[in-house]
Amino acid sequence: MTKANPMTVLVTGATGTVGRPLVAQLLAAGHRVRALTRDPAKANLPAGAEAVAGNLADTASLAAAFSGVDAVHLIGFDGADFAPLTNGAEIADVAKGAGVRRVTVLRGDVTKGPLEEAVEASGLEWTHLAPVEFMANALEWAESVRTEGVVREGFADARSALVHEADIAAVAATALTADGHAGQEYWLTGPEVLTPPEMVRTIGAVLGREVRYVELGVDEVVARWRRAGHSAADIEFFLAMRTDPPEAGYTVLPTVEEVTGAPARTFEQWVRENAAAFGG
Repeated sequence: MTKANPMTVLVTGATGTVGRPLVAQLLAAGHRVRALTRDPAKANLPAGAEAVAGNLADTASLAAAFSGVDAVHLIGFDGADFAPLTNGAEIADVAKGAGVRRVTVLRGDVTKGPLEEAVEASGLEWTHLAPVEFMANALEWAESVRTEGVVREGFADARSALVHEADIAAVAATALTADGHAGQEYWLTGPEVLTPPEMVRTIGAVLGREVRYVELGVDEVVARWRRAGHSAADIEFFLAMRTDPPEAGYTVLPTVEEVTGAPARTFEQWVRENAAAFGG
């Protein structure tokens, strides 16, 4: 649906790496956007977005936000700690009770969580979004690139078809506002498969200066994850993704272009857009 036939769309996780571009894209297409965030005063969303307070993990906070919207973008995990939401059935009930027609669910794991299962059983028109690694994960390297011209990382042979967050948002926007996407599970990738050293070379090329890649051993990487406060379960998951990832994580798929009509954005494009973070 276009500006001639606008919809009202609720975006949850509106200040996140996918939520922000989704809000912007929906507004640019002429839709009315309500943005769910824990603290509307700090949301700093584009003009035209209606920021409302709420938290998907707190079902009682959702009724007003869902009221009067045609479609909702959901995230299947708690934005605070990335744990799968456990109140999926209640969220689906709120959506149905409010008259919501369509939902997209951004998956936080390789398998379905309680929220995805609940919307499938609800009768809502659902579309699941299953992106592989976010390009924004490279921001973890920004400080060391900016201050030292170095990236210290392990698993140099790990391959990833990492995806631009704006492409995830574009698929969500299409599924929420256009017909033909109900009941689909979209695995989303970028247009290329890269290893960490290849990503670092791309960053250096965009910045126009040398950025060195220094490989860390497994024990060094695990120690860094522990210092960052990650749980044993998180670390086990991270190791599995780097040493024995699912084939979907390193297989380029045409889904972004098939759904949106535009080719998936490259990592080079992402770096150019975020060059300032790396000292560019």
